[in-house]
Amino acid sequence: MTDTTGLLRTPLTPLNIALGGKMVDFAGYEMPVQFPDGVMKEHLHTRAKAGVFDVSHMGQVILRPKSGRYEDAALALEGLVPVDVLGLKPGRQRYALFTDAKGGILDDLMFANRGDHLFVVVNAACKVQDLAHMRAHLSDICDIEELAGRGLIALQGPVAEAALAKLAPEVADMAFMEVRDVTLVGASCIVSRSGYSGEDGYEISVAGDKAVDLAETLLENPDVRPIGLGARDSLRLEAGLCLYGSDIDTATTPVASALEWAVQKVRRKGGARAGGFPGADVILPEFDTGAARRRVGIAPEGRAPMRAGTELFLGEGDSTPVGRITSGGFGPSVEAPVAMGYVAASLAEPGTRLFAELRGKRLPVAVATLPFITPRYKR
Repeated sequence: MTDTTGLLRTPLTPLNIALGGKMVDFAGYEMPVQFPDGVMKEHLHTRAKAGVFDVSHMGQVILRPKSGRYEDAALALEGLVPVDVLGLKPGRQRYALFTDAKGGILDDLMFANRGDHLFVVVNAACKVQDLAHMRAHLSDICDIEELAGRGLIALQGPVAEAALAKLAPEVADMAFMEVRDVTLVGASCIVSRSGYSGEDGYEISVAGDKAVDLAETLLENPDVRPIGLGARDSLRLEAGLCLYGSDIDTATTPVASALEWAVQKVRRKGGARAGGFPGADVILPEFDTGAARRRVGIAPEGRAPMRAGTELFLGEGDSTPVGRITSGGFGPSVEAPVAMGYVAASLAEPGTRLFAELRGKRLPVAVATLPFITPRYKR
């Protein structure tokens, strides 16, 4: 049993324990890796019905412009991310990347235009550094408030809409990446139609003292089950979504990471606000030249899952690796091993056959198109 003494807790930790969660250390927090159903059943239940995930360990931050003008906060944040913040409409959310001077990725994040301020959600493992980064660069323009102690609940799966609409019918009208204020179990919540599973769903920011009440109310629905971090990882892997620290980090650029779509044209060469973010002199030329390596899907041909760190080779007898798996495991929905990783750009074409070294043996794999499943976001 994992020793969780001294770990941070979320508002939902007591409920996670009461529900039989197997608690582990994740980013310094006591988090459930699985519940009694087990990772496989939890994964498949989320794909078929709906699951509740405790993601309260993530960082929730408000950037409030001192001038009262959203435009000022947006332009300030654009100094840290290669993303169109200014052009995001009120009530909408967007994916972004904090970059460094060498073009690497410091973290990935979500931000929402809340009319007179920005609402930002960052990864748990990076939130101390991210907060320091924002305070160092944005404090002249924005008041920066961490919403410490607030709960964050993800409700994911094809039944998510029906389950949440029982508590607030208006959520059924929300589109993918829309953000609204919604009252749930008597609490004012910030609700976005988004997630990290490849399924339709919602992410709900709720006051810490209301988080258990909300989660328990959702779990009263027989179609909704508690889901742990293990299934969260296999769901996002099948959906081709990056995990910071594994698939993206300071050694990967947005182009190498196959995240070009996250850099809107207005921030690229020739755009009205091109550049102006850390590492622009490295990142922007790669849109023309490409990067030396590329993040791709990896489909093992056998039944053996291939984990992060597995090296890839062009031939069975070659001694020089041409790539490396960064995330891998068994995909319960596709009933086969799935992985993603980096290969030399010249080998990134889907169908390219390579060999992975697993326990001293070379096993065949193929470069695959991501995602492994068809996402079911409500556009």
